[in-house]
Amino acid sequence: MCAYVVLADDDPKQADLIRRYLEREGHAVGVVHDGRAALDEIRRRMPDLVVLDWMMPRVDGLDVCRVLRRESEVPVLMLTARAEEDDLLLALDLGADDYMTKPFSPRELVARVRTLLRRTGRGAAPGGGQDEPVFAVGPVVVDPGRFEVRVDGRPAECTPGEFRVLEVLASAPGRVFTRKQILEHLHGIDRYVTTRTVDGHVMNLRRKIERDPSRPALLLTVYGVGYKIADVRPPADADGPHAP
Repeated sequence: MCAYVVLADDDPKQADLIRRYLEREGHAVGVVHDGRAALDEIRRRMPDLVVLDWMMPRVDGLDVCRVLRRESEVPVLMLTARAEEDDLLLALDLGADDYMTKPFSPRELVARVRTLLRRTGRGAAPGGGQDEPVFAVGPVVVDPGRFEVRVDGRPAECTPGEFRVLEVLASAPGRVFTRKQILEHLHGIDRYVTTRTVDGHVMNLRRKIERDPSRPALLLTVYGVGYKIADVRPPADADGPHAP
C-alpha cells in the first residue's frame, strides 16, 4: 500500500535508513527530527501513518502521541530503546498502535507499517482506486496523487510543468524520452510549449533535485535524443544493517 508517512527521529542516520526502506516500498516520507516539528508536519498535512521515536528533543514521542490522540486517529508506530514492560504498556496506553524496540530490522519495520495500514484501511494499493502510484528514484520521490516532490525527505516546490516532466521521467527510470514525447504530456499545462520549454523545465528541475546541478547525476541528457532519469534505486541491503 502507498501512503504518506511522517517519520520523527532525531538520529539522522537511522532516519535516513528507515526513509530509504519505506520509499522502496512505495511510500512518500516526510522526515523531521524533533517532536515539535513532528506535530507541525502532521497538522500541516495529515499523514496516513506516523513512525515516532520515543526520545526526541523539544517534545518527546510520548507527549507527541498524547497530543495526537486528542486530535486524530492517525496510526502511530513507536520506536524505543526501552524494553521494560511498564514502559511499553505506557506507550500503548497513550495511544500508540504498535511499538518496536531497538535494535530492529528495517525490513520488519516496513512489514509493521504495511500491517498497520492494512488494519486501519489507510493508504492505497499502488495504481489502484483513485490514487496514483508513487515513484521513488534514488533520493527523489514523486507523488502524483499529492502533487508533491521530495528530495531526501524534504519537499521541493515545482511548477505544474516541471512536475509533469519529472513525473513522466520517474515513471520509467532508465528509459529515454524524446522531447516530443515529453511535450505531449505538457499540453494543457503549459499554454505555449516548445522543445525549449522542455529544456527550461529540465534546467529548473536540476536546481531542485540534483546535489550539483552543473554535473547532473539523476536527470540526464541523452544528446540528440532527449532526457532520462537515472535508474537509481535505494540500496537493497539484503538483511540490512540493523538500526542502532
